[in-house]
Amino acid sequence: MPCRDPTLHLLCGKIAAGKSTLARRLASAPGSLLISEDAWLSRLYPGEIVSLEDYLRCAGRLQDVLGEHVVALLRAGLSVVLDVPANTVRRRRWMRGLFEAAGAAHRLHLLEAPDRVCKARLRRRNEARAHDFAPSEADYDLIAGYFQPPAPEEGFEVTVHPQA
Repeated sequence: MPCRDPTLHLLCGKIAAGKSTLARRLASAPGSLLISEDAWLSRLYPGEIVSLEDYLRCAGRLQDVLGEHVVALLRAGLSVVLDVPANTVRRRRWMRGLFEAAGAAHRLHLLEAPDRVCKARLRRRNEARAHDFAPSEADYDLIAGYFQPPAPEEGFEVTVHPQA
């Protein structure tokens, strides 16, 4: 069922900050659809993503396909929860193009969690095999080095979700 004000929900936060958990909660709203990058990547490229370079290559391919799809969903009146990390200025610029092309609203959800919390969650998640990917602590450190929190001049409607 379409909603009156379709919104593109974006998620920003380090690995294991709670982005996917929040995404599932947001997508439970009527007229909302969840698109999970991890789910798509794990099925399209099983066993192929073993390095940051692999992730960037495969995620780039997926991004090329998802863009038009997300715009079409928003134009059809569905809210989209894009569980794709909005963790760099470049990625957020791409996401801005989606909601602008669709003439839709947006909300950037910033999950602020300290590294110690994220690393503890990551260890538990990996031990439980509860996720499509199991990055190591070294992977976490590498990827977290690229994290860029949104700046006011980027002009996003931001909701901050502090994590203890």
